[in-house]
Amino acid sequence: MTALPLGVLFAALLVACGGASPAPSRAQSARQPDLSAQAISGQRRTAITEAVAKVAPAVVTVQTEVVQRVAASPFDIFFGGQGGQQVQSGIGSGFIIREDGVIVTNAHVVSGATKISVAMRDGTTYPAQLKGIDERNDLAVLKIDARRLPVATLGTSRDLLIGEWAIAIGNPYGFILGNSEPSVTAGVISAVGRNVTARSEGQGVYVDMIQTDAAINPGNSGGPLVNAMGEVVGVNSSLYSPTGSYVGLGFAIPIDRARRVTDDLLVHGKVRQPWIGVKTEFPQSGSLNRDALVSGAVVREVVPGSPAAAAGIQKGDVLVRSRDRVLRNAFDWEAELLELHVDDEAPLVVRRGGREFQARVKVADFPEVNAPRVAVLKEIELVSLTASIRAERSIRNTHGALVVTVSSRVSDDIGIQAGDLIVQINDAPVPDAPQAKRMLEALQSRGSIRMYLERNGRILYTDFQIR
Repeated sequence: MTALPLGVLFAALLVACGGASPAPSRAQSARQPDLSAQAISGQRRTAITEAVAKVAPAVVTVQTEVVQRVAASPFDIFFGGQGGQQVQSGIGSGFIIREDGVIVTNAHVVSGATKISVAMRDGTTYPAQLKGIDERNDLAVLKIDARRLPVATLGTSRDLLIGEWAIAIGNPYGFILGNSEPSVTAGVISAVGRNVTARSEGQGVYVDMIQTDAAINPGNSGGPLVNAMGEVVGVNSSLYSPTGSYVGLGFAIPIDRARRVTDDLLVHGKVRQPWIGVKTEFPQSGSLNRDALVSGAVVREVVPGSPAAAAGIQKGDVLVRSRDRVLRNAFDWEAELLELHVDDEAPLVVRRGGREFQARVKVADFPEVNAPRVAVLKEIELVSLTASIRAERSIRNTHGALVVTVSSRVSDDIGIQAGDLIVQINDAPVPDAPQAKRMLEALQSRGSIRMYLERNGRILYTDFQIR
């Protein structure tokens, strides 16, 4: 072996390592890989980036204002103050489903709001009108005055695969982040058909939900859950967390249910609530053993005169199947009710003792929905108490006027709530809704009124004046 001088050897090593190679000629530079923005984009593009590019333009930020009454402080009272009002801001997400400005979001995002606005991803803001709200399904529909907007493509939630990509798009902690550009989090479909029995961000009935580990945080609510094809498969709705922040358990409303609810809200302004007149036993929180979760939906009560009573279903029967859905527990029955349509005929399999039999039940609307409504002072709607409503709501009194809707202003001022039964005004019993209307209007501007209410089996009263 021929020895090389030390300087030559050092130069050879530098060349081999690339440390001292000569500058490339122009011809050599032309042969280098193209690192332009277009080439980099092509190398980085994935199923997730493609899906986000399709849906993100249709994702919006929903901003709300709620006016709350503030009690006077002792200092204010001393100087004759009577308290005042405070505006509380809220934020959520939504997505556009029609190019003329129809937007889907969560009910709990806009519930009680006195002002709603929608911000596009470029910051353009529109005032929004609430077209309809369904607290039970935690869905709401908004409308803004705009045209030719980007629209999210709706897929289906019926064929979801456990483990497939799930992408959550929305505006978590939007006030902190300070802009309306949506955030993207990715994970997988963790499970389907989940019944959420623990606390969550909203107050709806969270049954038959999509579970995902894509991060859902406050502000994400109402945004779309998207598959790898860029199709919306769910509406991000809630998270389960002992801390209030993301811990890997997020839930979305299946898009097929959301589509049905949205159509009802746009056409009728409300959702028809399927009802057959049975109450089932729910497993007690904290004691969810296997038998309680897979033994069927046990009928605790049958409303007299209801479709279930007409079909021969009795207290103590167990609902084990409806259509093609196996009913393992009361949560599954609640999920099935959300899928049934009023006027459908539901084929049920019922277990009684050691035998099973079939019962075909005509699905009706919730009893108070079709009852004649009486408007009182433009801000309260009442219906007369009927036997079906009384049984369904487990009301003790046999007569009265049920509060169906009440404005947030009146609710805050006098303390009545939807679901309260007005049983007495001053010294006079209330037989029905029309009489309650006449009594209240007759007492307008005539001093203090004492109203007695039944709420959750208890009698309460409230004092107020109508000016």
